[in-house]
Amino acid sequence: MSADESRQPIPAGIEINHNPRRPEFDPTLNIDVEVDRTGAPRNQLVTIGDSVTHGFMSGAIFRTDLSWPATVAFELGNFATFRRPIYEPPSGKGGIPLDFERALRSFEARFGSKLDWHEIVRAASWLHGYMDGIEDYWERGDGNKAPVDGEILHNLAIYGWDLRDTLTLTATKVRRRIGRARDDVWFPKQKVEDDNDRAALFVLETARGSGNRALTPLGAARALGEQGTDASATGPGIETLVVLLGSNNALQAVTKLKALWSGDGYDDVARKGAYTVWRPEHFAAEWALLVAEIRRIRARHVIVGTVPSVTIAPIARGVRGKVRLGSRYFPHYTRPWIRDEDFDPTSDPNITEEDARAVDSAIDAYNRTIIESVAAARQDGLDWYLFDLGGFLDRLASKRYLSDPAARPDWWTPYPLPPELASLDPVPNTRFFASGPNGRTDGGLFSLDGIHPTTIGYGLIAHEVIEIMNLAQVEFRWPTGEPKPGPAAVDFSRVLAADTLISRPPTSLAGQFATLGWLDDKLDWVRALF
Repeated sequence: MSADESRQPIPAGIEINHNPRRPEFDPTLNIDVEVDRTGAPRNQLVTIGDSVTHGFMSGAIFRTDLSWPATVAFELGNFATFRRPIYEPPSGKGGIPLDFERALRSFEARFGSKLDWHEIVRAASWLHGYMDGIEDYWERGDGNKAPVDGEILHNLAIYGWDLRDTLTLTATKVRRRIGRARDDVWFPKQKVEDDNDRAALFVLETARGSGNRALTPLGAARALGEQGTDASATGPGIETLVVLLGSNNALQAVTKLKALWSGDGYDDVARKGAYTVWRPEHFAAEWALLVAEIRRIRARHVIVGTVPSVTIAPIARGVRGKVRLGSRYFPHYTRPWIRDEDFDPTSDPNITEEDARAVDSAIDAYNRTIIESVAAARQDGLDWYLFDLGGFLDRLASKRYLSDPAARPDWWTPYPLPPELASLDPVPNTRFFASGPNGRTDGGLFSLDGIHPTTIGYGLIAHEVIEIMNLAQVEFRWPTGEPKPGPAAVDFSRVLAADTLISRPPTSLAGQFATLGWLDDKLDWVRALF
């Protein structure tokens, strides 16, 4: 079946937008709220979300200490007490499900920066052994032992989760879904089975209430909120709750390069996997349930994020020029390692301009629903704020706006990068990461999977969240306890020093991304992992 024959028609009732949504630049939506600041909540920062909040990077969850919540906690002065899942030591096997950065560095140590044709058999054998070690660690080794003791975590995000997962799943339910692992011997099945559920247990096993009752991430946040302040047991137990959810209700349209619109079973964890993008009315129904749960959580401040356009992520590269002068869209979107001159729309995986515009239009509708929920909360006297993550990424979008002035809407201005990042050469952008023997040559804000941020990308998200927390008059302190003077900010020198992709980029990502293309050919890693 060709790519065109498998394409699903756009459902009737999807309102197609021909102009980009104007971002919301005021997190308060111009609605004032009186805030009771009596007492200090026992939990300064709690986060609920998906992979971007979990700290997923370059194909794996591994360095949760570099996630944006961890960076915010560092600036709050409570990094040492901010509870987050810890998956493996720095010398671990290679992340779950597969850390491309470590895999590429191991590959380069054996084969150099270029894979020659006469080394393909040896490289395939090496890849088999490398993947086998990761598979064994997580399915049968120490990685199969999620911690069951300890307090509820502060970072309650889980990669791959959408609204329904967050509303429904607990450690008990997740553990039941994990099957008996097989020791697969070759590609592409040789990956960690049930990797998402295994990773979720590291978050959920300690998310338990009275009587050891298993809790959803929302239930766990509610339990933290009930811990009160240092002045009152009935005060809000959380100072700032941040919720960034909804991207996975559309993201698979680009990771699978198929727009499969939601239908019956969209709200059923056992059936929703058939869909890659939710119809706006289905998203709104799920969001209403989520908002009802968030309102039950005792938090002084709540920050809620919008959903970014999925076509900004460089895992889906627009090919062969924009469809017309001034357009945001390309005629087709495919994998970044497929060259324009090699692309065949009838055989290569792709979505069309029509698909991309329809998915973005659905996301615009999602964001109207999200914005309306924040406005309603503030009108009810709740100190909720909007983090327009979608608008933030629009201002960073390289091929959509930055390099195409004719496509820029009247509200668009480039995002002002902090000096530490703006002084890099080349300046980091949202293109697919590329580097060679002389260092990074492109990208820098998205990691090697083309979907998730790099460490500096996570630093920018932390910066935006901190700006809202400053507006909410959250007090930031040094680790010694003294208040920080003036508005808080991210220490980008520290963040930049921690970003190994920027400071020590792999040498084999130049030209046509041959290594990642070879890995995708062997592992089908984009579809398998996302």
